[in-house]
Amino acid sequence: MRSITRTIVSAAVVAVVASAGVAGVAHAQSGRPTVNDPAGPPPDPTHIPTVLPKDITWTGQEGRQQMGILFGDPNKPGLYGVVYKWYPGNFSQPHFHDQERYAYVISGTWWVSTSNVYDEKTTYPVRAGTVAIDTANTVHWDGARVGEKEPAVLVLVGMGPVKTVQVDENGKPKAPVAAR
Repeated sequence: MRSITRTIVSAAVVAVVASAGVAGVAHAQSGRPTVNDPAGPPPDPTHIPTVLPKDITWTGQEGRQQMGILFGDPNKPGLYGVVYKWYPGNFSQPHFHDQERYAYVISGTWWVSTSNVYDEKTTYPVRAGTVAIDTANTVHWDGARVGEKEPAVLVLVGMGPVKTVQVDENGKPKAPVAAR
């Protein structure tokens, strides 16, 4: 009987000590700010510059393909970052870039092909969360297939200036189109 009593008392002591420890942890955590508390002041822009979504300048055509410059400039020397939106049913034509670029698919599905011949059936799905390297001077083309529910959105980072060269079905550069 004594051992049963001791066991019950010991279990009760362990339960009390454990619950006191849990309560202490909960109390310590409740002193930390949560998402429901007011935000602090904006960061010093000389330490952490920020660009709000409304301040990103977009080029291209909404509903087809758009590009927004996040930092730098692909047409000037130095590091740049851009975000692309490929809307469903829109693709580039076979081309290559003279500089390597690094892509991260943020959302949607980006469809790519490395064929010299434009045929949307040859495109491969690159899904959100995937990193891809756009190797310099190698032919590819890309976009979003008809039927996708959202645009393919990706960030590309590279060193400028970068040139895009359209190619024919043999992978040879096409003559540049004269500006009008």
